Amino acid sequence: MMQSVPWLAILSVVGTTALVAGEDWPEFRGKGRLGVWNEDGILESFPDQGLDVIWRTPIGSGYSGPAVADGRVFVTDFRRAERFRGFERILCLDEQSGEILWERDWEVDYTGLHEIFAIGPRATPTVNGTRVYVLGTMGKLVVLDVASGHILWQKDFVEDYGATIPFWGMAGAPLVDGERVICVVAGEPDAKVVAFDKLTGKEIWRALSSDWEPGYSQPTIVEIADQRQLIIWHPRAISSLDPETGELYWEEPFNVEMGMTVSTPIVAGRYLFVSSFFDGARMLRVNKDDAGVTVVWRSTGESEINTTRVHTVINTAVIEDGYLYGIDAYGQLRCLDARTGERLWETLAVTIEKARHAAAHFVQNGDRYFINNDRGELIIARFRPEGYEEVSRTQLVKPTSATTARRELGAVAWSHPAYANRHIFARNDEEILKASLVKE
Repeated sequence: MMQSVPWLAILSVVGTTALVAGEDWPEFRGKGRLGVWNEDGILESFPDQGLDVIWRTPIGSGYSGPAVADGRVFVTDFRRAERFRGFERILCLDEQSGEILWERDWEVDYTGLHEIFAIGPRATPTVNGTRVYVLGTMGKLVVLDVASGHILWQKDFVEDYGATIPFWGMAGAPLVDGERVICVVAGEPDAKVVAFDKLTGKEIWRALSSDWEPGYSQPTIVEIADQRQLIIWHPRAISSLDPETGELYWEEPFNVEMGMTVSTPIVAGRYLFVSSFFDGARMLRVNKDDAGVTVVWRSTGESEINTTRVHTVINTAVIEDGYLYGIDAYGQLRCLDARTGERLWETLAVTIEKARHAAAHFVQNGDRYFINNDRGELIIARFRPEGYEEVSRTQLVKPTSATTARRELGAVAWSHPAYANRHIFARNDEEILKASLVKE
């Protein structure tokens, strides 16, 4: 029997932090990987002529988003030499001017990856103090000094751990926790996840079998059931680990087709939500005192088109005031009652066209969301259980990435932008830009 979730038990995932004057964006989805932008002084709607672009800097191709910290912008790209071979690169730019301060590259061979998507790195750089942690598509981890670009230490997950690179490449951005940097390695033996000393690269612990691929979801640390838990969502299960030791707290089986664990797990109170393209969603309640988890509701189905609840792909859903909002498999923004999974409404207003893998990224700022859709548009909107309320929309970047699914514009923009210091930093396969979001 489906268990009812107490109405007040599911809290808003976001929106509980007071707005601040200025804030960096040091990792994927911002500080804590929460998809929350806490700054004030942000415009209410976009100018008719579009945003004021402060600078544009040419770069190569890739899906990774930028990170912004201490006056610098970090982004990775790929420069092709021949078919599957070329060079991945990390660039450090001046936040004010867009000038390239330094760059480092390494040779890569994308043979074995899906050809359409073999265009560059997936993982957003992670900045922590004086170091930036970068993971390449083929499992190369490079740690550099943020000021000089000097390489401090590096690992090759294939050579050092016998990792097998998944079909769409390595995507889990390194996660810094205290003195550790935690990575999805896909190594052997039992090294799907490895914690390294963040200063030296020495292995501290390893966890989980790599008898199956690692998936593409980001490792996250959450406070849930009065305990800090490292959540690893991979194609066999949702696993909770002690981030200090790698000890397994609990694990909920969830077999996902084609390894498509892509969206980031989200937490609301004691509840944890994940969703995949083929295999649908799971809402879990995490029990206290290491008593495991309870499945509150789930969605399944053999049809990728006629889905019941929300089957996300690239985007990560949000939970606010007991309601869940997410982009379904073919671009439909849906609102669900987070207690039961009941669908309340859906709309194609965000993505425009009903297309396979259509996507958009949500970032909350106060009582509204900034949304980057895969048409390269930036939208301000509010989500309500009564419906979708669009405030403003503007074109931000040109969609340049190829896709196997037909698109009206011929390409997509799938990279997650950074929101920092009242500006947005966004990229495609040709350039990275900084645009003002300052309230006049």
